[in-house]
Amino acid sequence: MFAKEIYQNRRARLVEQMDKGILLFLGNSEAPLNYVSNCYKFRQDSSFLYFFGLQDPDFAAIIDVESGEEILFGNDVDMDDIIWMGPQPFVNEKAASVGVSKSAPLKELDNYLAKALQQGRKIHYLPPYRNHNKIQLNRWLNIPFDALKQNASEAFIKAVVKLRLIKEDCEIQEIEQACNLGYAMHMTAMKMARLGMIEQQLVGMMEGICAAEGHFPSFPIILSQNGETLHNHMHHQVLTDGRLLVIDAGAEINSCYASDFTRTLPSSGKFNQRQREIYEIVSKANDLGIALSKPGITYTQVHLSVARLLTEGLKNLGLMKGDVDEAVAAGAHALFMPHGLGHHMGLDVHDMEDLGENYVGYDDTYKRSTQFGLASLRMGKMLEKGHVVTVEPGIYFIPALIEQWKEEGTNAEFINFDRLEAYYDFGGIRIEDDILLTEDGCRLLGSERLPNTPEAVEEAMRHE
Repeated sequence: MFAKEIYQNRRARLVEQMDKGILLFLGNSEAPLNYVSNCYKFRQDSSFLYFFGLQDPDFAAIIDVESGEEILFGNDVDMDDIIWMGPQPFVNEKAASVGVSKSAPLKELDNYLAKALQQGRKIHYLPPYRNHNKIQLNRWLNIPFDALKQNASEAFIKAVVKLRLIKEDCEIQEIEQACNLGYAMHMTAMKMARLGMIEQQLVGMMEGICAAEGHFPSFPIILSQNGETLHNHMHHQVLTDGRLLVIDAGAEINSCYASDFTRTLPSSGKFNQRQREIYEIVSKANDLGIALSKPGITYTQVHLSVARLLTEGLKNLGLMKGDVDEAVAAGAHALFMPHGLGHHMGLDVHDMEDLGENYVGYDDTYKRSTQFGLASLRMGKMLEKGHVVTVEPGIYFIPALIEQWKEEGTNAEFINFDRLEAYYDFGGIRIEDDILLTEDGCRLLGSERLPNTPEAVEEAMRHE
């Protein structure tokens, strides 16, 4: 938790952007794993956490835009809670710790909202993603479940996004800590990988790095020798000579700030010639994306510049052909990189994805493309100082997609389909770093950069 003045300032800036009405913030509740008292690890809603800083379940809050009144709703613990959990601060004490002067039992929120609706007040809420909160909103506001998302307040969403996208110094410090833990996770995997191991063993080691510090991965670890499957959570394979191992993982520290790195390793510890050729293209693309990222350029422009480099590299290997700019304009490169270059990151590893990607990565000026591949770019608008984004180019050989394009003749003027058959067993390569946009450029987040060249990766994996 930060100093209470930080939360007070955030709430004040939020109110300045709103016209009128009541802002409703719903914290999360415990989610049972298999019975009521055996729950998943609690994770607070990120927007509630951003504005109110409390990590406890079953809290809600309101801000009256016109009057400025702020109320935290929650229940004090009873004796049964104390027996099982120990003494806990009172709700009014928790409210005071984040600069809120008024608190009330959670049940009083029912009456508060009912009265506001009777008065014709506008209730602004953010898109719900937890079923418990959907049920509550349906009960309070009488909005059908399938209409809750579309009736969320666009003005509220845009105001929250505007604030959360620009990271404060205190947030950057937390993200740096998450990045350093992510670095340790990846370096452990690099040093411990051995032929004959099962992928799950490496996953367990990386999760253990987080657990030993009291933290958790920022998302389920992606670690697979079938790297052509972009989000592959299957970890059953044996590390085999001649294969590549894609590891996409990060840490979420207890403040809920995240990191997200990807490295691709040769399972044997040594790249063969074909792997090295593709790896070097992706490594250069990763460096280019970082070098180009600065305020005043759109991330779509950075993405397309990286796509040109990838296309040029694949053309030099005889896998693509034709004019590079025309190929990129046609989206031919998306056969090999069907995803975007990166996304915002902060309290969520995909920052504010619950509020809607188009509100976070796009705006009234910069709209999402509908072209295959480019449509998957989560962040396309103008970069600004204070943004934290990932840079994660990749090259993948997806046999089913290649066969589909070949059969349909999609971008046949730019693809050497016959040459690709030799790569059907290749897998994929992705390299990802996290950056902070500065006054005139960007910088890598974390104390050290993970190895990102073939030589550096092989050195990190070298067994003494």
